[in-house]
Amino acid sequence: MAEIIQEEKGGGGKKRAKKILPHMDMTPMVDLMMLLITFFMLTTSLSKSKVMDITLPDKITDPTVEAPKIPTSRTLNIILGPENKLYWYPGAVKEEDYNNLPPLFETDFSATGIRQLLLERNRALFKKIDDFNQQVIAGKIVISQDSVLGAIRQLKNVDDTGPIVLIKAYKAANYGNFVDILDEMNICGIARYTFVDIVWYEEKMVEIASGASPVAASTN
Repeated sequence: MAEIIQEEKGGGGKKRAKKILPHMDMTPMVDLMMLLITFFMLTTSLSKSKVMDITLPDKITDPTVEAPKIPTSRTLNIILGPENKLYWYPGAVKEEDYNNLPPLFETDFSATGIRQLLLERNRALFKKIDDFNQQVIAGKIVISQDSVLGAIRQLKNVDDTGPIVLIKAYKAANYGNFVDILDEMNICGIARYTFVDIVWYEEKMVEIASGASPVAASTN
């Protein structure tokens, strides 16, 4: 602790140093601290944790219960392939069709790739969501942010025209593409999408499309 040295005259005219320990009153500092705490509590907005919504299929444990039927006309299969490649095909493929597998269409994560495909197939619902957001921005609909999200969820729940997207991952796909395709689902306002396991004949379709299969090599 610092010392304050003062000179004082003693007997006989001699001067000698007098050491005085300084004293600081901390009471105003406590008041200032409480004011700062109150200030930060009133001015700081608490940020909500960001979560990623993932729709997973329900597991059916009862063998007597049939799985829900998915309309083939609305089904869109998206396969995350190797080396950041992205494949898709419409409808469904049965195991007995192994000798006559449909071709896979290759695309990418650009605005003119998978996003354009999803927007074309989800045009009606996307327009409804976009019109609703524009009315909120213009002030024609006064509603809280939580209510906006709830209204959009309701529009998605009643939709019966948009695609039903089945997302599958090839064994060499990476996690980054998994996040990218989730972002595309949210950007395009896809109401119904889920993650399912890729089957063996779809793996063969990816290998043929990517040129990794002996079948593809023999046809070139």
